[in-house]
Amino acid sequence: MQCRLATLNDLDVIMKLYESARDFMIKNGNPHQWGDNNWPPPELLKSDIKKSQCYVCIHNEKIAGVFVYIYGRDCDPTYLKINDGTWLDESAYGVVHRLATDGKTRGVGSFCLNWCYEKAGHLRLDTHGDNRPMQSLVKKLGFVHCGTIFVKEDSYPRLAFEKSSLTEKLQKNRLTTVLSGGPFPT
Repeated sequence: MQCRLATLNDLDVIMKLYESARDFMIKNGNPHQWGDNNWPPPELLKSDIKKSQCYVCIHNEKIAGVFVYIYGRDCDPTYLKINDGTWLDESAYGVVHRLATDGKTRGVGSFCLNWCYEKAGHLRLDTHGDNRPMQSLVKKLGFVHCGTIFVKEDSYPRLAFEKSSLTEKLQKNRLTTVLSGGPFPT
């Protein structure tokens, strides 16, 4: 598998991936995340492509996944306010939005998130409370639930997750210290 920037020529395939993802979510107890408003709209996808922040995942020369990836300090205003918790790391971060797969190729979601994490070393993302498959995936990949955020597109709260190499190093150092019997670092 590999990831590359999406082009406008990919738009029809990308739209079909999102259609399939909406159907999957509806059938699996998550009818509101993208289903209420047929999300994402083609205009937004075209804008993401033109801004060079929409990526596709290629497997066997076919598009098997799509996502938006942006990076920078406070690169997404949605994450400036978090409720019921706090972010782990205030350094610059990458954000992944609108991850969808073909539903047939195994491991696409993991590959895409790991690809983004390798680029950034610090990722934030959010998902609807009813999106159990995404919650399971991010927890499996070592993301930590940090609190709740709200998006402007609808009124449903989103579970906010984060993974940071800085916090991973701190956790590893604490575990090593505890296992070696040394004082717990603060």
